[in-house]
Amino acid sequence: MRTARRQRAYPHNRTAYLFLLPWLIGLFCLTLGPMLGSLYLSLTKYNLLSAPEWIGFANFKTIFTDDATFTGSLKLTFKYVVLSVPLRLIFALLVAIALNKGIKALGIYRTVYYIPSLLGGSVAISIVWRQIFDTEGLINGFLGWFGIDGPAWIAHPDYLIYPIVTLSIWQFGSAMVIFLAGLKQIPADLYEASQVDGAGKVRQFFKISLPMLTPVIFFNLIMSIINSFQAFTPAYVIGDGHGGPLDASMFYTLYLYLKGFSYFDMGYASALAWIMLVIIAVFTGIIFATSRFWVFYGDGKEGR
Repeated sequence: MRTARRQRAYPHNRTAYLFLLPWLIGLFCLTLGPMLGSLYLSLTKYNLLSAPEWIGFANFKTIFTDDATFTGSLKLTFKYVVLSVPLRLIFALLVAIALNKGIKALGIYRTVYYIPSLLGGSVAISIVWRQIFDTEGLINGFLGWFGIDGPAWIAHPDYLIYPIVTLSIWQFGSAMVIFLAGLKQIPADLYEASQVDGAGKVRQFFKISLPMLTPVIFFNLIMSIINSFQAFTPAYVIGDGHGGPLDASMFYTLYLYLKGFSYFDMGYASALAWIMLVIIAVFTGIIFATSRFWVFYGDGKEGR
């Protein structure tokens, strides 16, 4: 009786669930299902060829106590995140400020600058990047004009990370578009009032633009950190598929991939994947927790 009453009270529920059905199928079959499957495999020994063998937390114990490659790949990934995220966001913000000057054909410039974000993660672009930073590549050729002997960017373990970081910075387009949208939302009368008070461009940036952009910075920071932790294609292609010289490009995701699909240790790879999930969740949680101190919204209230 109660169910029939509810159906009469909410006659559109069935229609709503019908429209939600594709999303619900994707959620349970393509997201939650594989996640639970991966969690189970992380507690097993599984080589893709035979049935999984339950071993409990043995994979996690080995990772934390007897896996030097795990430690090295994690340190390298942290270094990449620390270098690439701030540089990409700063570059994206500077380009957005330049495009916010009311220049003509803004849509064309915005599209051109956004294209690297669409192409940057591809294998083709990574191959081009490898050629550019090769010993006889474009970068060293340019340095040679000034009498500078360029290093072996790809072959030397101390330099290999920098072409990958540079490729990450080159993919600034998506963050730039979001920054540009945020700049467009800042009321012009704030700048006019500050000019009356004698504020220059630099002071306007730090006192008006930057505080008003903190919600946008917050969003771009979260997305950039998540994407950087998951970087794979550039490390795989530029590092020649096996981590480069002395594992100089052995990013965490590359190590996970090699464990699962080259060494056929899918249980171990699943354990690595869950550790990365926890790491990303912790970093995201820290940023959310600290946002109340530095994110400000248009109503003058701090982020919560």
